[in-house]
Amino acid sequence: MVDLVESGGGSVQSGGSLRLSCAASEYPDRTYCMAWFRQAPGKEREGVAAIASDGRTTNADSVKGRFTISHDSANDTLYLFMNSLKPEDTATYVCAADFGVYWDYQACEPTSLADFVYRGQGTQVTVSS
Repeated sequence: MVDLVESGGGSVQSGGSLRLSCAASEYPDRTYCMAWFRQAPGKEREGVAAIASDGRTTNADSVKGRFTISHDSANDTLYLFMNSLKPEDTATYVCAADFGVYWDYQACEPTSLADFVYRGQGTQVTVSS
């Protein structure tokens, strides 16, 4: 059982920056796909970004040019660097992960949270205007 723990959320003014972190308790396989999803009250869950173990990344159109997903292998931590934050970025951000060699052959994209076996509890990001 893999536990994912997010951190780094908070409140920031429009135009500000935040860095979210996600630490996994273990890596059952070194081939993986990890992603960030977000959900605001009254809105559908949205996939934000994903990164595969080979470095492939995918970003949602709504965050392209502003958010960057990365993974630090030295400390096995997933990050989401968020710049130029907007009020519409306000949401609970959830880290998700799935492990297995099949991720070498299929697209690693934040299409559906159901594609990921493991997920964290979420961290709140609030952007004020």
